Amino acid sequence: MYSAAAAAASPPRRDFISVTLSPEEVVGASGYNNSKAWRRRSCWRKWKQLSRLQRSVILFLFAALAVCGVISYTSVGEPWKSLTNKSLDDQRTDPEIPGLKLANPVVLPAPQKADSKLGEYPELSPQKLPKPPHVRRGPSNLQIKPPWKDVRLKTQHDTSRIVKEPVQADKEEKMEKTVISWRGAVIEPDQSTEPPSSKIKEPEKPSSVEGEDQKEPVPINERQRAVIEAFRHAWKGYKDFAWGHDELKPLSKSYSEWFGLGLTLIDALDTMWILGLKEEFEEARKWVADNLVFDKNVDVNLFESTIRILGGLLSTYHLSGDSLFLEKAKDIGNRLMPAFKTPSKVPYSDVNIGRGTAHPPRWTSDSTVAEVTSIQLEFRELSRLTGDEKFQKAVDEVMKHVHTLSGKNDGLVPMFINTNSGQFTHLGVYTLGARADSYYEYLLKQWIQGGKKENELLEDYMRAIEGVKKHLLQRSQPKKLTFVGELAHGHFSAKMDHLVCFLPGTLALGAHNGLMADHMKLAEALIETCYQMYAQVETGLSPEIVHFNLHAQKGHKDVEIKPADRHNLLRPETVESLFYMYRFTGDKKYQDWGWEILQNFNKYTRVPTGGYTSINNVQNPSNPEPRDKMESFFLGETLKYMFLLFSDDIDLINLDKYVFNTEAHPLPIWAPA
Repeated sequence: MYSAAAAAASPPRRDFISVTLSPEEVVGASGYNNSKAWRRRSCWRKWKQLSRLQRSVILFLFAALAVCGVISYTSVGEPWKSLTNKSLDDQRTDPEIPGLKLANPVVLPAPQKADSKLGEYPELSPQKLPKPPHVRRGPSNLQIKPPWKDVRLKTQHDTSRIVKEPVQADKEEKMEKTVISWRGAVIEPDQSTEPPSSKIKEPEKPSSVEGEDQKEPVPINERQRAVIEAFRHAWKGYKDFAWGHDELKPLSKSYSEWFGLGLTLIDALDTMWILGLKEEFEEARKWVADNLVFDKNVDVNLFESTIRILGGLLSTYHLSGDSLFLEKAKDIGNRLMPAFKTPSKVPYSDVNIGRGTAHPPRWTSDSTVAEVTSIQLEFRELSRLTGDEKFQKAVDEVMKHVHTLSGKNDGLVPMFINTNSGQFTHLGVYTLGARADSYYEYLLKQWIQGGKKENELLEDYMRAIEGVKKHLLQRSQPKKLTFVGELAHGHFSAKMDHLVCFLPGTLALGAHNGLMADHMKLAEALIETCYQMYAQVETGLSPEIVHFNLHAQKGHKDVEIKPADRHNLLRPETVESLFYMYRFTGDKKYQDWGWEILQNFNKYTRVPTGGYTSINNVQNPSNPEPRDKMESFFLGETLKYMFLLFSDDIDLINLDKYVFNTEAHPLPIWAPA
């Protein structure tokens, strides 16, 4: 019973068949099943089973894909980044001056490394700005003789323009540098000429191109006559009391020596030629021929002797065609060359022109940036005239070195550079005043001098002007004058040197040579400020330094003057910029402003017995406290720019043929547009 019941309750018997499948059949039938066999066949095991060559090829392909991805991301992201930056910049745009952005007065970004190249900047066509009426030149005894033209460059340039259109498609295929844009200014590469070379094959000579440049003289106007009278009065004091010496002391009827090389006389040579003072010029020429000797045991400042003596001699040679001045220029040029014998090729500040030795100042091994970068126009021209490449090579090396240096802030440079290391020192301080000013001026002027082909110079100039807009521009109260301040370790100072008033003229010159139109807008705003630095002062003469009020205060003007800054040295910078502004716009107000300044010089600085004197206190009309010194640049620059400002003759030192050095000595443009 028990066995039968148990048998009845037990489940029916089941039979099983065992089937063994290969791993390939399992995969094909049901896919991945997480079995140990499958895991052994994982990707890692298969990777390990590859040969070393196969793995290397795969890794290389993955790396190439990653690099391509990064490049693609950068190229796609940059437009978005630029749009974002533009939007942020627009938020700080000054509504009253299109394109003008005001500086942040507090925050200074950390100094950046040397700026990378932005592209190439070829020759540009001048902007079409209104010009004053064209009249024939005067005075009657003025004959400006331009230098020998570079026929080879001119012919090559003209030929390229003739064939430009028929071969445009072919040129586009061969061009290595494409059209570039600098914040809206489209600049097309010019393939017509090679950049100027420091290798000079043969010397250039002046030429009296009578058919081209000899024009009918016309009588000069009354304001120009007033400048001539002022020059003759200053020259009388120099001739009577300081003949052949560096500078006149008009009150004590004596002289002062700096180098003992007749600085005032040499600085004034081309001014006399331009003013048509033939008798005075011949007297000065005789002194140069008989008495100017450079073989003397004396230390001279490289910068000052270059811009005043070398520049003055070269300019006078070009205007007069007299080889005496070129011979003297070659002599002083050779004697200044030991300054470049430094470990870094950045020149020493001082040279003994008799012993042939050079050294830094006694208190430091630094040179100022402005001094080592504002001797290029003169040395380059000396190479062109003599056929000796060493002069240009030395100064070009300095510019190329500075171009690569770190420590700049959006194109703005520190004030000092070490002659041993070649590096900037005293980092974090940026100004367009003393010790840095003419660096920016010579960036543009070298580019113009060389026929607008040296693109690194233009690149550095454009960067610097953007840096000025970003970091140094502010507006004063109550008249909202646009001014250029200073930065010191992130702190903005509303301090502006009178030296900075070179900038409106430089900006206008750049705009005339095809740079962005907003440079002219900024120039117009800044020259108004420079004029107010005179107009808001009791004597109508500007102090050496002003501080601007950033906040409106009852009873306060825009301009504040500290006791230590209230002297006037008869400086030329504002008159210089007035000349450029009038030459390029034809606006008579610039002549009127210059006339006011000349009248105030006559009222407060003129010495009855001859000469003009710098003064200690521009705020005291009853006693301006004369300093008993007439700087050489009063004759070399201030009165020269006055005379040119009051002229309506654009061919009187035509700015498409000449470029002024920082001491107002005109030198020829090598390949005029």
